[in-house]
Amino acid sequence: MLGAEAIKSRSQGGTRIGRIMSPLVQRPRAAGTDQHWSMLIFESLSAGVISVGIGLLAVLLAVGVYGLVVWPLTFHDFASVTAEAFNSWAQIVLWSVFAGGSLAGYWCFSGHAFKSKPKRAVLYPPRKRR
Repeated sequence: MLGAEAIKSRSQGGTRIGRIMSPLVQRPRAAGTDQHWSMLIFESLSAGVISVGIGLLAVLLAVGVYGLVVWPLTFHDFASVTAEAFNSWAQIVLWSVFAGGSLAGYWCFSGHAFKSKPKRAVLYPPRKRR
């Protein structure tokens, strides 16, 4: 019946304004704007993953610039440098970047970054023009 009414309304050039909506849509919004804690953790950890991705992209960019510019001019190819020399601190750097990105994500997504700062006290009253 609803489909027939909609087709009839459209064929006459009109649109149905009073459509029947889902009960979920008709409910009023919650009074508070607080997020659920699981969503806040997910968003924060996603920010940490994105920060690690940006860090890896920066390393790829640096290696690419080195391979295109520096190496053809100097022929210094780091043959004596091995990855084992960096294993001790590579994981620490990755986990630190992840933790820092997650904390920054929590700071932003929780709303602490956008809370109003207290207003400074006016030292002198504003001058009155005559």
